[in-house]
Amino acid sequence: MSIINNALSGSLAAQAALNTTSQNIANLQTKGYTRQGVVLSAVAPASGTYGAGFGVEVSKLIRFSDSYKSQQLWRANSDLGMRTQSQPYFTQLERVMGDEQTSLSNGVDQFFRALNAAGVDPVSTPLRQQVVTAANAMAQSFNSIYNVTRQQQTSIAQQRDAILPQLNTLSANIARLNKRITESGVLGTNTSGLVDERDQAIDALANLVSIEVLEQPDGTRSVSLRSGQPLVVGNLSGTLAMNSASGTPQLELSFAQSVFGLDDTKVGGQLGGIGDFEKNVLNPLQQSLVDMADQLASKVNTTLAGGFKPDGTAGTALFTFDATGAGGILNITPGILAADLAFSADGTPGDSGNLQLLIGIKNQPVTLASIGSVLLGDADTQLVGKLGIDSGQNQSLLQTATTIRQQSEDDWAATSSVNKDEEAINLVEFQNMYQANMKVIAVANELFDATLAMF
Repeated sequence: MSIINNALSGSLAAQAALNTTSQNIANLQTKGYTRQGVVLSAVAPASGTYGAGFGVEVSKLIRFSDSYKSQQLWRANSDLGMRTQSQPYFTQLERVMGDEQTSLSNGVDQFFRALNAAGVDPVSTPLRQQVVTAANAMAQSFNSIYNVTRQQQTSIAQQRDAILPQLNTLSANIARLNKRITESGVLGTNTSGLVDERDQAIDALANLVSIEVLEQPDGTRSVSLRSGQPLVVGNLSGTLAMNSASGTPQLELSFAQSVFGLDDTKVGGQLGGIGDFEKNVLNPLQQSLVDMADQLASKVNTTLAGGFKPDGTAGTALFTFDATGAGGILNITPGILAADLAFSADGTPGDSGNLQLLIGIKNQPVTLASIGSVLLGDADTQLVGKLGIDSGQNQSLLQTATTIRQQSEDDWAATSSVNKDEEAINLVEFQNMYQANMKVIAVANELFDATLAMF
């Protein structure tokens, strides 16, 4: 009897829908899970018959996914990763360089204040010793901040070394999932779980580097860098690494038999964030510290060499400069004494002509890598000001990226996440559908029994 077949198909369809609903409810708190649904289709009557039809069938299972929203989610994660990684470095530099006690400004001011104080009595040993002490304190300020920049360079290198293997593993996983999804799709297996796993891997990859994702007809996804170089195509994946063969580390992507040179300041994500900070903020700042120390030491030493000590002999250098920074970029000359300072311009012990030239150095220009030509006394203020502007801009972009990411997550959730109220309604509706079809089967049995009783 067709009535029984119709009811049986309805009960089976209701069971399939209940199974799907139960799967959604079970994964209510599963991160990255995309809710599923069943598509029911009426089975039309056979050709030449006048019956109502042959019940219902589950034509397919669907994932409630919007590719545009997924793309927005991944792009937002790349921007967030980029801004998040560089901000701690900005904050540390601002704290160190802006501190009233450890800043370069404080060290420079104390040094020139000691020179001014010595002008009261140029031959006073305590006042001259105060100049030597202030010079040493200033040198240590330079070295302390320079060491912070060196430590940040080391930290960035270590962070990069940790990101690259993680990035390569994610790329390989995406390629592996592409293959599994293709194989499962051929067998007619539901691939929703595999696609969810792949989407989460893509999202994690997007946080490390900016990517573009293309959906292919066979269900695979091709992933490339923002600049176009391929990371994943089908079941093939590329490998990112730093090549130091030329002496200067160069980011390279190896894919199949091709090698692409990359600018690590423009790849986006965490990798691009630390690369951009290192090359466009940290390295110029470090070079400015070296430039400032070098020119300050040169000006002071040259001026001292043109003067005379209290005993009438030629002056000696107060500072030693080391561009490598191995023992600090700036130090006072080992063993220098207060009596070694050449404050006199004409050899007279009480003369302060050369001392006045030393004091005037503060208002002389120096040329720094990151800000150009500036007065020595204003150099640190300019460096800190530029650092503050860069940091403030990054903080603003970080807040924007955080907001966009949250909005993208909300948009994705509106389409793809499980809504417990909606699933509860589905549960009741499909339960009623199942019970109604079972009631139809019961009625059919009664009719069948009544028909048999007639004979």
